[in-house]
Amino acid sequence: MAKLRDEANGSAGISRRGFLVGMTALGVSFGFPTAAWAAMNPANADGRVLPDDGRAYEPTLWYSIDEAGQVKVNIIRAEMGQHVGTAIARILADELEVDWDNVDIIHVDSAKRWGLMVTGGSWSVSQSWPIYRQAGAAGRTAMIEAAARHWGISPKACQAKHGYVVAGQRRISYGELVAQGVSRQFSEDELKALPLKPNQDLKLVGQAVKSLDIENKTNGQAIFGIDAQVDGMVYGCPLVPPTRYGARVTAVDDSEAQTVRGYQQTLQLDDPSGHVPGWVMVIADSFYAAQKAAQKVKVSWAAGEASKVSESDIIEHGRRLLKDAAQGAILDTGNVDTAPVFDQASTQIEQEYLTHTVLHAQMEPLNALVFRNEEGIWEVHSGCQWQSLTLPWLAKALDVKEEQVIIRAYLLGGGFGRRLNGDYTVPAALASKALGGKPVKMVMTRPGDMQFDSPRSASVQQLKMAFDADQQVVAMEHHASAGWPTQAMVPSFMPAGVNGEKYDPFSIAGADHWYSVGAQRVRAVANDLANASFRPGWLRSVAPGWTNWALESFMDEAAHHVGQDPLDFRLAHLKAEGRNAGEGPIAKGGADRQAAVLKKAAEMIGWGQDLPQDTGIGIATTFGQERDMPTWVACAVQVHVDRSTGLVDVQKLYVAVDAGVIVDPNGAEAQCQGAALWGLSMALYEGTALQQGRFKDDNFNSYTPLRIQQTPEVKVEFIITDAAPAGLGEPATTPVAPAIANAIYDAVGVRLRSIPMRPADVKGALSQA
Repeated sequence: MAKLRDEANGSAGISRRGFLVGMTALGVSFGFPTAAWAAMNPANADGRVLPDDGRAYEPTLWYSIDEAGQVKVNIIRAEMGQHVGTAIARILADELEVDWDNVDIIHVDSAKRWGLMVTGGSWSVSQSWPIYRQAGAAGRTAMIEAAARHWGISPKACQAKHGYVVAGQRRISYGELVAQGVSRQFSEDELKALPLKPNQDLKLVGQAVKSLDIENKTNGQAIFGIDAQVDGMVYGCPLVPPTRYGARVTAVDDSEAQTVRGYQQTLQLDDPSGHVPGWVMVIADSFYAAQKAAQKVKVSWAAGEASKVSESDIIEHGRRLLKDAAQGAILDTGNVDTAPVFDQASTQIEQEYLTHTVLHAQMEPLNALVFRNEEGIWEVHSGCQWQSLTLPWLAKALDVKEEQVIIRAYLLGGGFGRRLNGDYTVPAALASKALGGKPVKMVMTRPGDMQFDSPRSASVQQLKMAFDADQQVVAMEHHASAGWPTQAMVPSFMPAGVNGEKYDPFSIAGADHWYSVGAQRVRAVANDLANASFRPGWLRSVAPGWTNWALESFMDEAAHHVGQDPLDFRLAHLKAEGRNAGEGPIAKGGADRQAAVLKKAAEMIGWGQDLPQDTGIGIATTFGQERDMPTWVACAVQVHVDRSTGLVDVQKLYVAVDAGVIVDPNGAEAQCQGAALWGLSMALYEGTALQQGRFKDDNFNSYTPLRIQQTPEVKVEFIITDAAPAGLGEPATTPVAPAIANAIYDAVGVRLRSIPMRPADVKGALSQA
């Protein structure tokens, strides 16, 4: 068995199990709170949580209660700064009726029993809400029934409070009941039928509580994937080929690398899974030696076809695709027959909007530690957002069954969608396999990380709107073409449109909006050249981050076309009727709720006020993610434009949000602040371009996300409703860019239709005005 280094004692004699126990004593476990180590023990090949000595009761697979009354909540979501475990655990603890001090969280590994393991799409809290409430209700019910039997009374005479069951003057703790033995189990139907607390009776949800992982993150004990170490491991530094696909190694010369102390060898990786063709891995004793040797290894490649492709080619190809009406999938938006309406329209407008390639650029570069343990299980130690997607890839690369691979949970130093695509674990696994299962830790350099990114593809969008003689909107079309990450990585997630063609829902969501516009046609077209040139990825806010850039810029232009106030124009078309009425626990209220956040944002910014010269206010509204899980968001910004330099100074950035029940208020505000600033970054500062198959930027000297001195005044206000929780990790990103573009137009009268909007773009537009 590989042994983890005992850094504290300067020896390598401690076993992995001993290391894990020791880390638990310190209150840390692979970055997670006390008790997390149990789920990460390699003896637990199925990922089950080992109870402490003594009896423990598992009402459902999502948690256990031990004899001390301690509740250990199993979390399948990745932790990357959003305190997802704290949010989910409080849902369960509230329904279970236990004190927060008696709750631990366990970030489990990739065993099949957990079902679909993915952290993305702002799904985590929203999807966990019904499951963990039912689970908590099950435990509360079981405890009440056990206490009633113990006392020989009816369960109706008992109630649960703070980890106890009480009946009159009698009281017994959950821990005592567990010690006596509780075995009650629940079927799926029984779980769904359990009565839940009224929302107004919840004590932890919506209140400020201590984040369960905050101590480790602030005292330096938290462990990220980049921190993983095992005894006897070697370091790998990859050399990335000139193109993502089709590259082939023609020659390797490591003669100069052999002068580096600690250098071992250079491997040419053979990847049957197809994720890293043409990769070379430099192996050394230390990270420094691997990096230094890699600089001296000379590799010659035959590049793939993408070496002939640049950003302009992707965009022009998208335009050609959109010209062909037979291309793409038509979404179900009700009446999709827009052609006759446009033919009879009194007036119409049409505009094109572009977005350029955006990198993830997360602070922790991609990394993975892989080895085969003494039980023959391949252990993958790395932060991962989508274990269920990555496991089959690893199994194929290693030529083993999926049951022989397990991904250990670590903190992520930023994900933003990059680690949904777990392709970066494959080269470390292949290197380990080539070395007979020896532990290999791969840490990518920043340039390697950026060149191997799965970026948000450049996009082309063309929008049309038709008006009758009274200037009323009677039809609208939205055509979009971009690289499709879902098609590249998980095509089984692609539904069919009304014309039978499949589409990537994460590359068109947001275009199927909640405005009432008469006949409506939304068409999604895959940019096959983008998909063949690089691997498009899901980036924070996925499709709505760019579809709403076009939609909300266009709605502003439509308002000016008919001579209406942009706020009034939007409100007039947000009608909760027909398909826009909204249904279900999350979407109920529909367009009325979107209108409410729009009014709120306008009120926050002081819509309609007089402003200094070259200063303007812009507004935009979106619903965040998918129509069945909308987070209603509106953004209002105030900007000043310097006509001489083209610099846009965003002075105020105000966001109004309706996400239903707010589970974690502090976390919700932080998520919305971060998302809004991400939107600002992509609007004005952040973006790259494909050049001959490579991204032109490979470090932060030229790739320039928002800096702290460029951060404006940010305010977030929530409209609280009793609707089930929606997502909050991404939606506030989506209205920011169009709000800024609309504010620029309000300030200086020029319309920008491509992001990022750099000073040169503003100056160019002003010179043509």
